[in-house]
Amino acid sequence: MTQTIGIIGSGLAGKAVAHLAVAAGRKVVISNSRGPESLAALVKELGPLARAGTVDEAIAAADIVALSIPLPRFESLPAARFAGKVVIDQTNYYPGMGDFRRADLDNGELTSSELIQTYLAGAKVVKGIHNIGWHHMQFNARPKGDDQRTTLPIAGDDAAAKAVVSQFIQDVGYDVLDVGSLANSWRIEPNTPIYFWPYAPTIPEGLTQEQAKKVYQQAGKPLTPDAARRIVDTTVRPSPIGGTLDGLPPIHIALFLELASADTVQR
Repeated sequence: MTQTIGIIGSGLAGKAVAHLAVAAGRKVVISNSRGPESLAALVKELGPLARAGTVDEAIAAADIVALSIPLPRFESLPAARFAGKVVIDQTNYYPGMGDFRRADLDNGELTSSELIQTYLAGAKVVKGIHNIGWHHMQFNARPKGDDQRTTLPIAGDDAAAKAVVSQFIQDVGYDVLDVGSLANSWRIEPNTPIYFWPYAPTIPEGLTQEQAKKVYQQAGKPLTPDAARRIVDTTVRPSPIGGTLDGLPPIHIALFLELASADTVQR
């Protein structure tokens, strides 16, 4: 049977995962907080492999559930519904954004994915597809064997779940690097060297913002699994912990703010 990907969140990241999934022949059930009727245009764009559903329907139908929501919204998830499910955690901790801050995350007592796993106690959480921008998620995807294929990292505590997520990521266009447990996922969180920057093209100096946007919305240089491993193994835990706007390419922020009110904030 065709694998089904349930997506919670229809903002920029959720849409990108949906496009990758249907392009790889997966079924998609996508949901958001505003209800299936708000997703008619997106489902039409995605084609016959996709349908809209409620959050509960997306979870129930899924072989893999992708959490494409801001981390501050994690407690709105129906935790009991996730029992037995493989979950891709795409959330990231940006302290203070959305008035969300936690001492256990700031102090390094938990990684953000350990927090998600604790909340979704019956699920099998795998950190992944979280460290690449929504546009590069699609632009950088390449078939297996392509010399421009790049590498995405994952982390998780369940070997079988990691294998399922790893296969999905490979099928949609990426090599995969397993960095270990959720406790070790700090190595691939915001403000670490493998977060965002390796997947973005270099912006030449002297461009206007509009010209820079066009360049930025292209594929970055490929990152081999060996190169990704070297980056991760030499990573030092950021202090303070968590993402900052300064830790992202400026043109990425400009594009995000341009699209956020329509595509992200309302989700």
